[in-house]
Formats: sequence, C-alpha cells, structure tokens
Amino acid sequence: MAERHSTTRLPRGVWALGFVSLFMDISSEAIHGLLPVFLVSVLSASVVSVGILEGLAEAVALVMKVFSGPLSDWLGRRKPVVLLGYSMGALSKPFFAIAGSVSVVYGARLFDRMGKGIRGAPRDALVADLAPKELRGRAFGLRQSLDTVGAFLGPSLAMLLMYLTHNHYRTVFWLATIPAVLSVFILYFGVREKKEETAEDSSRRLQLSELKTFSSSFWLVVGAGAVFQLARFSEAFLILRARDFGVALAFSPVVLIVMNIVYSASSYPVGLLSDRIRREWLLLVGLLILCASDLLLATATGLLGAFFGIALWGLHMGFTQGILAALVADTAKASRRGTAYGIFNLFSALALLLASTLAGFFWQYFGARVTFFVGAGLSLLSFGVFLSLRGLWGKR
Repeated sequence: MAERHSTTRLPRGVWALGFVSLFMDISSEAIHGLLPVFLVSVLSASVVSVGILEGLAEAVALVMKVFSGPLSDWLGRRKPVVLLGYSMGALSKPFFAIAGSVSVVYGARLFDRMGKGIRGAPRDALVADLAPKELRGRAFGLRQSLDTVGAFLGPSLAMLLMYLTHNHYRTVFWLATIPAVLSVFILYFGVREKKEETAEDSSRRLQLSELKTFSSSFWLVVGAGAVFQLARFSEAFLILRARDFGVALAFSPVVLIVMNIVYSASSYPVGLLSDRIRREWLLLVGLLILCASDLLLATATGLLGAFFGIALWGLHMGFTQGILAALVADTAKASRRGTAYGIFNLFSALALLLASTLAGFFWQYFGARVTFFVGAGLSLLSFGVFLSLRGLWGKR
C-alpha cells in the first residue's frame, strides 16, 4: 500500500518549482501591472516609448529562450541555468523602485525579461526530469496552476497596496521585491536536481543537422503549440472587449484576475486527467472551448456575457498549456529536453506575435466582433487539422 502511495505523490522538487513560479509571478505581475502608468504619470514617458519597451522586452525573452534550453542540455545540469534566470528577475526588482529616469526602467525591464527567457525552457525540462512519466501531466498542471495563481494575486496585491499606500508606486515596488527574493531561496534550497545516470550522448553539443532526429510526434506538438497561439491572441484584447461594455480603466485588471482564477483552478485537474487518458484529446477539447469563448465575446450584448467568455478563455488555457508542456516531454529525448522546450517556445512566441498583429489589424479596420469571429474560425480550423493528423500522435 505504501508503494502505491509513493507512485502517486509528486516529488518535493516539483512542488518547490511550482512555488518558485508562484512567488516570482506575484512579484512580476504586481510591478508590471503598474509600470505603464508609472512610466507615463511619474516619469513623463510617452505612450510610444512604453510600447517600444514592451516590444523589446518580449524580443529579449524570446532570444534567451532559444539558447537557454540547449545550454542546459550541453551542461548536463538545469538547476544552475534556472537559478541564474530567477536571480536576474529578483535582482531587477529594486531598480523599478529607485528608478529616477525612463532609461533605468528600460534597463531593469530588459534585464528582468532576459532572466525570464533564460529560465523558461530549462525549468520545464527540469520539471520533466523530476516527475515520473506516469505523473507528468499533473506535475505540469500543478506548476502551471501555481504560476497562474501568482498571475492573479500579483495584480490584486498591487491594487490593494496602491490603496493602502495612497498610490505610492515606489513603496509598492519595494514590497513586491520580497516574493521575488523568496522564490530564489525556495529554488536554491528546495530543488535538488537528479544526477544523470546515463551517458546517452558522448557529446551534448547540438548540431543543426540533429534537428531532424526529433520525432514527427514532437514536431506535431510544436505545430500544435503554434496553431494554438494563432487561434488565441494576446489577452490585452480581452481587456479591450470588456471596456466596450463599460469596465473602467482602473478596474481592467479584474479581467485578467477572472481569467487566471479559472485557468489556475482547471490546470491541475486537467493535468491529473491527462495522466489517465490521451493528452491530445484534451487539446481538442481546449480548442472547442476556445471557439466557444471567441463566439461569446463576439456576440455578447452585455458585461455578463463578456465575462462568461473571458472565463471560458481561462478554461481553455487550463486545458492546453500544461498539456502541451507535458507533450513536449513525452515526445523528446531526456538529453534534449532543454532544446525541445526552446524550439517549442520559439515557434509559439512567433505565432503569438503574428496572431496579436493580425488581431490588431482586424480590430482596427473591422471591429471587435469580426476579430473574435476570426478567432473562432481559426479554432475550428485548428481542430480539424489536428484531428486529421491523429495518426502522427505519439504512443504513450
């Protein structure tokens, strides 16, 4: 009986990585949710410069994701790379509080996003390394769930602290530094990396020619991740849609809070279910939920309908994000997992950039309803394509 229990309990390191994500997200979201207003109202930055900053920040994170995963494969150790990324995130936080100019904020933001890019792929590979194969779905579901808890606690904490400090941005930024430092301590003391027991590859250096050695199942997962991003554009458009129905700008974080509550609540149960049935079927359900969300957001006539659509958006995230991460681990060799997550993140990020650009175009020239109708159509198209390729789904 004891043996059975041990095979259903997630390793301590997986839980620790979940709480690392939780506390760093609380810190980051509390700061970044206030940063645009801080830049414009306190440091007199232009709105154009804010947009440039966000574009540069995401570009830096994207570049770092491509290299950090293969680096962790080459080193044969993932924790030092993950620790570097989270430490950079924590070190950046005080600079937002002391910033006296836009350039200091720029530097801190780019340094923070560089750290995010460095830690992403090797952290997911580390989760896959630590979790037994039969518990992989719930492991990624747990990490995603705790990460998303931070995503809605951060903005909530920021609003509360702004109220308690009478809108003193710098005090809020200082207080938001605390959970970031805590996340680094949890990672350092709470995660013990498994020693590699096999010399599967005499050389860890990845040659471009080796990309063809990745299985067709892996490339299908990469394609699925990119297609999902094309079908679901930036959550910023959810905020814009809510504003169409009268949500005040000051309360716009409520949109992301509602979405992330549903996202967080669904991620772990879906991950648990994916260890019992094929994960790919859950992805298909997620696409149908996304289609329903888009249709609701397109046809809503009031705030209640819009928020129901926003909640469904969060549910589709719970059905897809942790599952996709688990599928990468299922379809890639253990010695190349870091590289696999780097490739997956690269294609997904590029697809999201394209999707958000297209959504902005449709919104500008055809309006909100057409934008979400197009999203619904892409969801259904993706559903049909992914279902027709089920012969390529990897064996589990």
